[in-house]
Amino acid sequence: MKPSPRSAILASVLALTAIVRSDAAEPRLVPLFNGKDLTNFKAEGAKPFWRVENGVLIGENDAAQTGHYLWTEKEYKDFVIEFDVRWKTTTPRGVDTGLQMRKPAIQLQLGVSGSLRVDMSGSFYTGGKPAYPEAGQAKNAKELMKPEGEWNTIRVQAKGNTFTCWINGVKASEYTDDRFAGAAPLGLQIHAKAEMKCEYRNIRIAEL
Repeated sequence: MKPSPRSAILASVLALTAIVRSDAAEPRLVPLFNGKDLTNFKAEGAKPFWRVENGVLIGENDAAQTGHYLWTEKEYKDFVIEFDVRWKTTTPRGVDTGLQMRKPAIQLQLGVSGSLRVDMSGSFYTGGKPAYPEAGQAKNAKELMKPEGEWNTIRVQAKGNTFTCWINGVKASEYTDDRFAGAAPLGLQIHAKAEMKCEYRNIRIAEL
C-alpha cells in the first residue's frame, strides 16, 4: 500500500527532527591547537618544553627534569575536549602527562602516576587521599588503549560536578565531586623528575 502524501511528509519531518536533535546533542568542537604554533596557549616559558612539528604538539622535559604545564590562555568551566595523544616509554619511570582543569585542580591522568608508579591512564587525579578515588579510575584502560607509540583518542567532559573520560570512543571513567567547581585554564602536563616525551594532535574543544 502506497503511503499517503501526508504520511510521507510526517515521516520526513520526524527524520529531520531526529537529525537536528542528534546534531544538537553533539557539541561543536573547534580547534584549540592550530597545528602550527602555540596560539591559544600561554607561550611564556614554554619554549624549552613544547614545540610543534608536522602538525604535532610535542612536549619534552628539559635536562634538569623541571616539568612544565602548557596552559590555555582562556579559562574553561563546562566543556568537552578531544585530542589524540601518544608516547613511548624510554626509561623505567615512564611517561607522566595529562590534562589539568578546574579550580582547585583536578587532572585526567595519562601514563604512569608519579605517586603510584603504575599506569593510571584515563583516571582522575584529585591530589587528596586517595589521590585517585576508586570511583574515578579507568579500570579497563589497558584494554582500551592502543599499544605504546600509537595514537589514542581521548575525550574529556567537565559538566557541573561530573567529569567523564572516553578512550578511543569508549567510556572509561566518570567521577563526581562538588569541590572542583571553578573555571580555570586547561593545562597539558610534563611531570617533573621524569625523563619523558609526549605528543598531542587534533586538540579540539567545545564549551557547554
